[in-house]
Amino acid sequence: MTQTTRDRLIRRGVELFTEFGFSATGLDRLLERAQVTKGSFYHFFPSKQVYALEVIDAYQAYFEERFSRILGDPLLSPLERLRLWMDEARRGMARHGFRRGCLVGNLSQELGPHDEVLSKRLRAVLDHWEGWMTRLLEEGRETGQLPACADPVRLARIFWIGWQGAILQSRLKGHGQPMEEFSDFFLGAVARPSLAARSTV
Repeated sequence: MTQTTRDRLIRRGVELFTEFGFSATGLDRLLERAQVTKGSFYHFFPSKQVYALEVIDAYQAYFEERFSRILGDPLLSPLERLRLWMDEARRGMARHGFRRGCLVGNLSQELGPHDEVLSKRLRAVLDHWEGWMTRLLEEGRETGQLPACADPVRLARIFWIGWQGAILQSRLKGHGQPMEEFSDFFLGAVARPSLAARSTV
């Protein structure tokens, strides 16, 4: 029962932080959504900052599962995996009417200059995500989907810069077109020219 209450608080935190951010997710709103008392909250989390760290870790664990399941799928080519991963992300946002964004992107934008503890954790998550993308693009280069001169580290960094911007635009406009356009652009830009010309990705 105790573990269930704690998990429910974290799950509701993921939902609220992806939709409203950190500051706008007041404790009263969280407790009402989770149907938990204030005393129960402070039993598990001595502060909102500690709670936010736990929520970030839960979100990272969720992404790790998605990365492993889709980006790590050996039955698909690297760029096919990336296309599938982006398509699934767009469908996930559509299920919530594009009201929710990326928790890490939301909190990074909001807290970056103001909370060094949370910012450090968010930077570590983004670094980890860049590592996943770097390895995927390295595999793409090794299998000939990317040109031999491609720089997977730089491309992975560019991907996350652009992808976070596409998510922000999709939330603002209420539809998935920005994410679709970025997907098409990035895959076309990184693919070996002959592959891009044949539109096989």
